[in-house]
Amino acid sequence: MVHTCVVAGCRNRRTRGTTLSFYRFPRDPERKQRWIAAVNREGWVPNEGSRLCSTHFISGKQVKNPRSPDYVPSVFTSAPLSPNMKEASACEMYDKQEAQVEAANALLFLQGQGRFLEDQGQTRSQEEPESVSSLSSCDEEDDKIEDDVEEISLTSVNQMGSPVKNIPPDYESSLEALKKENMELRESIEKMSLTEASFRHDPEKVRFYTGLPNYFVFETVMLLLMPHMKGDKNAKLSKFQQLLLTLMRLRLDLKNQDLAYRFGVKVATVTRTVHRIINIMFTTLVPTAVFWPSRAELRKNLPAALRCTYPDCAVIIDCFRVSLEKALNVDVNQEVASTALTLPAHATVNELKYVIGVAPQGVVTFVSRGSPGNVSDKNLVESSGLLCKLLPGDVVLAEHDFDIEGLVGACKAELKITSRNCYENCQSGQDGENFSLDGTLSDKANVHRHVGKVIDIVKRRYSMLTGPVESPFTVVDRTSNVSTFDKIVQVACALNNLCISAAPLE
Repeated sequence: MVHTCVVAGCRNRRTRGTTLSFYRFPRDPERKQRWIAAVNREGWVPNEGSRLCSTHFISGKQVKNPRSPDYVPSVFTSAPLSPNMKEASACEMYDKQEAQVEAANALLFLQGQGRFLEDQGQTRSQEEPESVSSLSSCDEEDDKIEDDVEEISLTSVNQMGSPVKNIPPDYESSLEALKKENMELRESIEKMSLTEASFRHDPEKVRFYTGLPNYFVFETVMLLLMPHMKGDKNAKLSKFQQLLLTLMRLRLDLKNQDLAYRFGVKVATVTRTVHRIINIMFTTLVPTAVFWPSRAELRKNLPAALRCTYPDCAVIIDCFRVSLEKALNVDVNQEVASTALTLPAHATVNELKYVIGVAPQGVVTFVSRGSPGNVSDKNLVESSGLLCKLLPGDVVLAEHDFDIEGLVGACKAELKITSRNCYENCQSGQDGENFSLDGTLSDKANVHRHVGKVIDIVKRRYSMLTGPVESPFTVVDRTSNVSTFDKIVQVACALNNLCISAAPLE
């Protein structure tokens, strides 16, 4: 909109390139009436579009100080002034213009648009101030909001006084360099962060921190657990972060304090999160991923190494041990040593012992609860619940003598020992038969190594299973009557089953 000064006889208009400022009438009623009286137009009332140009103020701009002569416009005549009046006005104008020049210099310097010569005020002190410089508009930047002043956009002024477009020649290149640097910093931070976006397209990062093969498997686990997870607005960690933190605890065996620093939460939050997510995975993931397959499924997917030798193989069993950080007394922790029926009441537990069952295809199908390390294999298997899963005619393979042949036989199943002793006896002909290394003997050797591979893979994938087990994880949950570490072992086996081909028997 083009504004024209409302003063009668004044033809100033706001046009492109002008150095004049145009002001709205004040909102203060008393000051507004004084402005209307100064304009002196009979019966005229200003509207929202009414403007007053800066030539009607002594200093070339309005001033908010009521004591200033420019609080109200006062220049409304073009009649020549007397020499005495002109001299007094020149001195008064000089003082104000000197302050304007100083303020304008500071503003232009901050904007990188140059500065005026220091002696500019001295050269002007000998001249009559005919008009107000465009510098006055520079000093009015702070008055625009409060006084609703609409001014012409400030133009830069060079040392000769002419307006110039003062943009540094390398401005565009500097801006592009800063944008590029900003983008690189963002990418670097994204790679170092533990956000969902940083894992989505980085399978190597997923494998390192979670043990899972890719983000798709991680997302599948998260979708399974999400309905049972806490994720309200007041939660310190998102559902993604809760699962990631727990898997990092299992995978890397990081201390709670370390995880607290990484995720920016308190140690107590880490402890609660790990226990809660382990409980959720134990009740939802373990039944889905660790189960006893049917005989039809076993025979359908039986590896060629066993198809001729043990076509009815249902499971390959073995034991593994995990040391405890602090020894436990049996009489204090009866739940931990519930299978140690032959141990004295004052016995101590320094390690936990587990029996694990692996299908010929390489997946874990059974994991017992932890028992004291000095419990016999026979007692461990008998109390673990493994025998209840056997069907008549099933074949159980073991790498050493478990002394459970009678227990297995009672289920009308058969125990086959495939230890290295058997390998050596067969090779020396002690059992009366000759085996070639390419036949049954080679298959038995593969079976001997098979279950050990699976146990090693699970322990390498989730370092927490290597021990020592921290004392808080040996506490038994009263609702499920299972210790937290027993849950962790089963959860680790379930997660291992989600990975591609744990340890195929070849």
